[in-house]
Amino acid sequence: MPDAKFTDRLAGVFVPVTTNFDEVTGEVAPVSFRENLRKWVQQPIDGILLFGSTGEGVLLDEDEKARLAAFAREVVPAGFPLLAGVGADSTRATIRQAKVLAGQGVDGVLVHPPWYFGPYLTSAAMAAHFREVADGSPVPVLIYHMPKYTRVLLEPGLIGELTRHPNIVGVKDSSGDIKRFADYTDACGRECRLFVGNGSLLYTALELGAAGGIVAVGLIAPALCAAVVRHFREGNGQRAGEAQNRLTPLHKEIVAAFGPVGLKAALERIGYAGGPPRAPLRPLGEKDRQAVARVMQEAGLLDGVGQPAGA
Repeated sequence: MPDAKFTDRLAGVFVPVTTNFDEVTGEVAPVSFRENLRKWVQQPIDGILLFGSTGEGVLLDEDEKARLAAFAREVVPAGFPLLAGVGADSTRATIRQAKVLAGQGVDGVLVHPPWYFGPYLTSAAMAAHFREVADGSPVPVLIYHMPKYTRVLLEPGLIGELTRHPNIVGVKDSSGDIKRFADYTDACGRECRLFVGNGSLLYTALELGAAGGIVAVGLIAPALCAAVVRHFREGNGQRAGEAQNRLTPLHKEIVAAFGPVGLKAALERIGYAGGPPRAPLRPLGEKDRQAVARVMQEAGLLDGVGQPAGA
C-alpha cells in the first residue's frame, strides 16, 4: 500500500521539467539539468515530474533516465514529491522502468498507455496492463492520459476501475476535454488524486474536484499557477480567475502551440537553461521565439530580471 503521507502530498502544482541536452553532442546535460531543478524547487510548487512529454521522456534511453533520476534525487529535497514518467509498448518493459527509477529514488511513476497496438487492445487488455504494472511497481502509480500523443482514449469506466487498485493513486488527464475530466472525477474513488495537465483549465479542474495540476506552464509561471490554487483554496474565486486569465495565453500560445521546444525557448528568457531539444525535434526559429517572448511580456513574466512575476 502507498504511504499515506506521500499520497497526502499529491496535491497542488507539479511541474513536468524539461530535459537538457548538450548543444554539440546531443547527450544529456546533467549540470544544466540540476541547475534548473535547484531553481524550480525554490519556487512555490509542490512537486516535480521527470520524463513527461515536456521532458521528452520518449526520446530518452532507459539508462539516461536512471542517471538523471539519481541526479534529481540529489537536488530535490527529501519529502518533496519526485515523480517520473515511464511507459513502453510491452508491460514487462514498463515494469522494468518503474523498478529501475524507484531504485534511483523517485517516489512515484506516471505511466502512459501502450500505444502502438492500441487499436487492438480491448478495455480488458488495457486494464490488465495497468494492473500488472501497478502490481510490479515498487512505488505508487499514476495513470497518464495524453491522447494527443498516444491516440489512446481511456474511458471513465476504465479509469474508475483502475483507480481502485491499491497501488494506483492518481491520474493525470492532459486531454484538454473538460467534460471527460468531469467524468473522471465522478469515476474516481475518494482516494484518487486527479490532476489536470492542461494549464488553461487549472481553475476549472479545481472547481471540479482536482487535486491540482501537473502543468508545463508552471515551469515558466510557477507563481501564477500557485496563485490559482491558493486563491481557490481560500475561496477567492475572483482572484483565482484573474490569475487563470493571465495563465491561459501562456499555455495556449507556448505550451500547446510549440510543446517542449517552445518551453525551452521561454525558459531561456527567464534565466533557466533551455537548450536544444533531441532529434527529431528542432529548436524554434527566430520568428517563433519572438512570439514566445511577446506572450511572456504580455503576461508580465519579464517584468523582473530572470524571475517570473507573481500574482
